Amino acid sequence: MNTENNQSTKTKGLGCLGALLIGTPILVILLLLTIWGIRIYNKTVERDETVKKQWSQVETAYQYRYDLIGNLVNVVKGYADFEKSTLTAVIEARSKASSIEIKAEDVNEATLQELDAANKDLNSSLDRLMVVVEQYPNLKADQQFMSLSAELKNTEIQIKLARDAYINVVKDFNAYIRKFPRNLFAKLFGFNQYKYYESDEGAEDKIDVNL
Repeated sequence: MNTENNQSTKTKGLGCLGALLIGTPILVILLLLTIWGIRIYNKTVERDETVKKQWSQVETAYQYRYDLIGNLVNVVKGYADFEKSTLTAVIEARSKASSIEIKAEDVNEATLQELDAANKDLNSSLDRLMVVVEQYPNLKADQQFMSLSAELKNTEIQIKLARDAYINVVKDFNAYIRKFPRNLFAKLFGFNQYKYYESDEGAEDKIDVNL
């Protein structure tokens, strides 16, 4: 009777040992997969935040330009005989362009066309403003006007740099989540590719300020 009990105990012991030997590698693999998955998720989040941050830099560059235009308009307003219709066109175009708010995840062909069209209209109105300014030597010689005009031209460079940087981080993010098996994790956690900023060529026209 005792012999049978000993054999039963040994059998149970071997069974537990076997289960442990089989189960341990599985648990280790699951643990490694979990750690690996967390690492991929965190890196994806970091890249995602980088894209959003860089898009905010694009918006900041545009907003700075809008602010400069507003200051420029205020200087021009100081000349009582200046053409009001020209100023009104700039003010309205600036208001329309500055009212457009686009989140990084909402960047697409439609929203970019809207932004570019608004800035194209703003550029056109500024072109007309600068043509009229030629008729006002005192305004052209105004120190504040000269300073704002020069700074306004520099914002074109800042906008381009911000947009180029945005395109680069989007390229990095899209390539990262498209590669297997990270693409599976991206779909699982809802990470989607971002759109590139390929603007309308007309929106890139620079303002020619002859001082």
